[in-house]
Amino acid sequence: MIRSSLATLTALAALTAVAAPASAQQACGPREQLVKLLASQYKEDPVGMGLSQPGQVLEVFASSNGSWTMIMTMPDGKACMIAAGDNWEMVTKVKGSPV
Repeated sequence: MIRSSLATLTALAALTAVAAPASAQQACGPREQLVKLLASQYKEDPVGMGLSQPGQVLEVFASSNGSWTMIMTMPDGKACMIAAGDNWEMVTKVKGSPV
């Protein structure tokens, strides 16, 4: 079940002057604001990150109650929420074992 509070993230997107087709709307804004929102409203903290395209950083935020959000940050500091959900579970890879 996707959190019904995505309206708050959508409101953050309204703060930006980025126009997108209705089918591709995403919650976007300055990374600092998005991270503060995830921490204050959803108690989500970073649990993983990696490089995507040159200069783009993909981050996963999760909370102890299982909610999670993925954001993509561009080189200019603008971040967009690209996915969110529930029932996040941390998986630990054992050294030397196949994936």
